[in-house]
Amino acid sequence: MSERILRWIEEHVLALLAALLILRVGFLLVNGLDLVGDESYYWDWSRQPDWCYYSKPPMVAWLIGAFTWLLGDYTATVRLPTVVLGTVFLGYYYATAKAIYGPRGAAFALLLMLATPINVLANFLMTIDAPLYCFWMMSLYYLRRALFDQDRRAWLWAGCASAAALLSKQVAVALPLILLVFILLDRRRYGWLRREFWIYLLPLILAAIPILLWNQQHDWVMFGHSKSHFGSHEAVGWVRHLQHARDFFLYQTLLISPVIFVLVVIVSFQSLIGFKRLAAEQQFLWLTGPLLLLGVLLLSFMQKVQGNWPMPFYFTGLMLLAGKWLAGSWKKTLKAGLLLGYLMVAMTYVLPLLIPAFNLQHTALDPTTRFKNWQETALNIHFERLIALPNLDNTFVVAMGHRYLASQLAFYLPDHPKVYRFEESGQVTSQYEVWPGPLAFVGKNGFVVSESTEEHLPQDLKAAFERFRFLAEIANPSKSGASYYLYLGENLKIWPNSIGQAAAKD
Repeated sequence: MSERILRWIEEHVLALLAALLILRVGFLLVNGLDLVGDESYYWDWSRQPDWCYYSKPPMVAWLIGAFTWLLGDYTATVRLPTVVLGTVFLGYYYATAKAIYGPRGAAFALLLMLATPINVLANFLMTIDAPLYCFWMMSLYYLRRALFDQDRRAWLWAGCASAAALLSKQVAVALPLILLVFILLDRRRYGWLRREFWIYLLPLILAAIPILLWNQQHDWVMFGHSKSHFGSHEAVGWVRHLQHARDFFLYQTLLISPVIFVLVVIVSFQSLIGFKRLAAEQQFLWLTGPLLLLGVLLLSFMQKVQGNWPMPFYFTGLMLLAGKWLAGSWKKTLKAGLLLGYLMVAMTYVLPLLIPAFNLQHTALDPTTRFKNWQETALNIHFERLIALPNLDNTFVVAMGHRYLASQLAFYLPDHPKVYRFEESGQVTSQYEVWPGPLAFVGKNGFVVSESTEEHLPQDLKAAFERFRFLAEIANPSKSGASYYLYLGENLKIWPNSIGQAAAKD
């Protein structure tokens, strides 16, 4: 690695972060990609601020709500928090690595982080991951200062950052547990358990209380959803387990880049074997990342694991890898890994241009398919709504099927109407069933959007209106030969799932 590049980063790190911020804001404004389903889903959450939601704590909704309140409900505005959070993340990441490995090691660690495609996606997609990554890294920075610089105020700052991480995603509950393990590893640290550890824990407790109260009032729905991700719900043979693991590992190589991923795993195993020989700060890094990474990698052989689960655990793994490089290990291999990583990062940025240039739209090789056509579909549906009812005041929309249809219509229909979802099973399977149905629209007209023809619609849904009729068939540009069907329900009498939803709400 060129010493000139590392020296430039050391001397101009703030300028580099500012340049990245400008680049990423520019990409948000010009990429032309619609929100994915999760983004519009969280945006719909933001319209009803709360202390918790069906599957996640509230931070993602709070952030989207703050930015859209200031700047309006636009695609780029929904995603803008990711760029801000990502820039703050990189600043804390660099500062943490610098405190442990010095400016040169920190510069190389930053190069490693910027060579991972996940760092591009985390600064583009506004999901729960962007705030989690930022606040997780802030927590580690302040915990390191508290533990190794004897900065007593850092305990409280670390607690506040960890509380923000907990408000972002449930996995942040691991942070105080890891800290407790680190303290218990050495009797000389036991004194922190009398006061400092509780100063750190207090903000976490304060953040957890409203989440727990909300869940107690909603049948512990978030915990039930989280539990559903673990364990096998049906008998699966060992071949299928191996296929799940293969897919998971492939996903990691795409998000981290192949060479860097393999080296982080090797460093994680090496640190496990030689844990007692590591310096205290390196033990801290391993406990707060690679230990958990190895656990998720092992879990992938036992059940299906989501590809983004271990992402926060790579941060300190990359720092340990930078430390190995600083000590003289894998110089040539890491140089090749960085070149490959930056090639993948560049391809990620230019992907929206490459797909149409090579006529790969709507093919299996087009990973941007889920980013497209929602605005077009919503506008076509809106046009048919206006033909049926030129005045859309006091009307509502009901979506059949996946929650993404409901949230994308809510965002991309020009009037941002109140959109409800009809769940045929009567079970709570998304936030739409946690919220009450359209009881405020009794006596009003509603539009129903479905991928089913009228004879396949639930009878109790049609019977909920005084009159129910077909309006239009709208092509689904994302699925060849598929269509959406638009219906008008006049004079809502009762919402079929209102009893179940009221119970979930109470």
